[in-house]
Amino acid sequence: MLSAYAQTSQTIPVQPNPIIGFLPMILILGIFYFLLIRPQKKQQEEHKKMISALGKNDEIITSGGICGTIVNVKDKTFVVRIDDNTKIEVLKSYILTVVKKKN
Repeated sequence: MLSAYAQTSQTIPVQPNPIIGFLPMILILGIFYFLLIRPQKKQQEEHKKMISALGKNDEIITSGGICGTIVNVKDKTFVVRIDDNTKIEVLKSYILTVVKKKN
């Protein structure tokens, strides 16, 4: 009778803690935040500060590679002089860098 009892009894497997299964995912999300998301937000904030500080007679370069001098500041755009009698209107978000700040 003991041999029959031994055949029917089974050991219950121990289930791992569910938090341990999520730990690698949480770790990956943390790495993405500190290596990708946080620096990108910081760069966007710096770009917004640079755009808001621009004014008339500042020399700029657009993301399209156009170099010019700001002639007029509007709500969403800058009027940029690229030659003696040539002016274009450029969206503020397309300003890449400031070459010279003139006051």
